[in-house]
Amino acid sequence: MGHRGGGILARDLLDPRRSPPLPRLDGRHACRPGGEVPSRPHAVRRRSLDCLGSSDDGAGTNDQRQVARSGDTNMSRSRGNVRKVLLARSRWAVLLVAAFGAAALTGCGEKSGASATPPPAAVRVEPVIEKDVPISAEWVGTLVGYVDAQIRARVAGHLVSQAYQEGSLVKTGDLLFQVDPRPFQAALEQADARLRLAESQLSQARAQVTASQAQVEQATASVAQDEAQVKRAEATQRNTELDVARYTPLAQRGSVSQQELDNAVQNNLANLAAVAAARAAVLNSRAKVTQSEAALQKAGADVETQHANIAAARAALDDARLNLGYTRVTSPIDGIAGLRGANIGDFVGPSDATPLTSVSKVDPIYAQFPISEQRALAVFRRWDADPKAPRSIELQLILSDGSVYPTPGRAAVLDRQVDVSTGTVLARGVFPNPGNVLRPGQYAKIRAVVEVKKNAILVPQRAVQDVQGVHQVAVLKADDTVDVRAVQVNERVGSLWVVTQGLKPGERVVVEGGDRVRAGQKVRPEASAPSAPGPTK
Repeated sequence: MGHRGGGILARDLLDPRRSPPLPRLDGRHACRPGGEVPSRPHAVRRRSLDCLGSSDDGAGTNDQRQVARSGDTNMSRSRGNVRKVLLARSRWAVLLVAAFGAAALTGCGEKSGASATPPPAAVRVEPVIEKDVPISAEWVGTLVGYVDAQIRARVAGHLVSQAYQEGSLVKTGDLLFQVDPRPFQAALEQADARLRLAESQLSQARAQVTASQAQVEQATASVAQDEAQVKRAEATQRNTELDVARYTPLAQRGSVSQQELDNAVQNNLANLAAVAAARAAVLNSRAKVTQSEAALQKAGADVETQHANIAAARAALDDARLNLGYTRVTSPIDGIAGLRGANIGDFVGPSDATPLTSVSKVDPIYAQFPISEQRALAVFRRWDADPKAPRSIELQLILSDGSVYPTPGRAAVLDRQVDVSTGTVLARGVFPNPGNVLRPGQYAKIRAVVEVKKNAILVPQRAVQDVQGVHQVAVLKADDTVDVRAVQVNERVGSLWVVTQGLKPGERVVVEGGDRVRAGQKVRPEASAPSAPGPTK
């Protein structure tokens, strides 16, 4: 390996036959213009040394110039110049040999490095698995009391006391507030007095009915007497009429006197008048009966009126008693009582905008959350296709600190309509809350298994790379070479992706080191800890 650019070679410096011409001993240099070609070999070598010395050693050049000017060079000085030239030539030879040796070693190292094959890159792989996967969904919701009761005053009055501790657990019927009862106690007593008055008036009306009934009976008896009198008068009148009829022919024959006939006629007329008077008495008695019956009816109406008055008085009494009871504001349910909304001494009433307090039943408690219209439609269709399908879906509650509530709940109800502004259906789940840990208004996530995907293809999430919106997976072939594939993914199940297209069960995918390999590259696979499935996202 030598330099081919026309310069001095290392072997030229070491071989005298290839050395440059030495300087001449007669003072003329072969390298200068006009120099003669030497006829002897030693003269050529000497002149070549002089030329080399002129280019490499400044001291040698000055000595040669001195010899040329003097024209008579001492042999000993010439020999000294030769030794200097040889010494300079040896230095250059050593340097060139070292340089070319280093270059040769470097070239050999590069050649050996280029020819060596690097070991295959190590990657971690996991197999593609196939199994049934429960698909879960999550919704954001809030907790709502199973019953949220707003406590308001039912009567108007001044608040005189508070009988509960805010935030404490209360039972049904426990006293919460007391409204001033004195006005309502007075109203109760007045209502009771009016009831007593109505009852006494009812007694009077009933007595009047009795008297009217007696009058009716008396009038009826008078009618009977008068009718009997009419019959007696009619009978007497018929007797006198018979007398008149008998005396009239006798008087014409002279058997009786005219006086007797006239007396018989007058008696008959008197009896006729008596019959008419008796009949008039009957009519009068009947009129009295009618009048007595009317009085009886009025008395009966008075009794009914008094009954109504009594009922009204009793109702007023009950109302007064209720109002007096409403002065005690009690809890309608078992639950936790909230902060008070009014202070002692405030005038409160049913029309107040702010309630006195609220009581919430929190065991059990509702979790209220909106689900999409599409999800609700899928549920309705499933129920319609299979009426026997269970409608009580198990729910899991994730609290605001990320912890999972230990007791699962169940879906309770779906609202009757879709919210037109949000396109969602309001759903409610119910959760047991024996320790009252859950409170209304808390933020929570609700998770539920909405379906089970049969024979789902699963790969770890870390095996899937998103390259400009395209999901890719590095798959190892049987010969441990890399095949980069585009896949379609669906739901996430914990740390796994559900792959719908692009992979087969049992294939090996790269989970670590996939960003350092390329398609067709041979790698060294290493087993990785299997990824554990978790909730679907």
